[in-house]
Amino acid sequence: MQQQPVINPLGSPFIELSSVDSTNNYALAKIREGQAGHGTAFFTGEQTAGKGQMGRQWVSEKGANIALSVVIQPESLLISMQFRLSTCIAIAVQKFLTRYAGDDIKIKWPNDLYWKDRKMGGILIENIIGGAQPGWLWAVAGIGININQTLFDPELSNPVSLKQVTGKSFDTTVLAKEICSFLDSYFTKLMQGGFDEIFEEYNQCLYKLNETVRLKKGNSVFQAAIKGVSETGELITFNTIMEERFAFGEIAWVL
Repeated sequence: MQQQPVINPLGSPFIELSSVDSTNNYALAKIREGQAGHGTAFFTGEQTAGKGQMGRQWVSEKGANIALSVVIQPESLLISMQFRLSTCIAIAVQKFLTRYAGDDIKIKWPNDLYWKDRKMGGILIENIIGGAQPGWLWAVAGIGININQTLFDPELSNPVSLKQVTGKSFDTTVLAKEICSFLDSYFTKLMQGGFDEIFEEYNQCLYKLNETVRLKKGNSVFQAAIKGVSETGELITFNTIMEERFAFGEIAWVL
């Protein structure tokens, strides 16, 4: 009888780095060097060049917050299913934060974490696709969360930390390992065919769901109600005339 390969849970091994340019960059390099496999997590208290969505920089106070990247082998997921993994990661982090900050934690499409109208964290998933072996080979889920920081760059419009919400200080390493357990639980559910349930949870936790917001497309600012997100990751909005759907990068929030 052929023995099945052992698949590490997400967060195993858990590797702590004193300082790194970007945990995502580091993880991607280790994958290419054959030194990181499914489940490997890289955590640091200091990123010198942290990355956010759309090429933005993620700035974080040294030692105060979580910068975590987890290596994932998408297994049976097709390249066209990238939003399924994004949904899975986002709801896992949302559920983790809800444990400490309550039900005011929402997912701002596509995958920022907000407490009320203030940003507590963000997710950046980067992929390795194709090459000698076709298909979706690897994903690196980068997670940045404000934990103990209380003073922020004044150029940031709406940051908030877990400490500011709760009045408590936290051990960032302990919390990062806890996030990994949430990620593993939701990824296991996804791999066992539970996307519909995950997707429903994601939509229920959307920031500004059923509220009218201001959005910007090109040079035009308009108002629309947030109705949900499609299974392919498009934001579904409604104005007084019609429903519209927008792909990631097509519009921006005006907050």
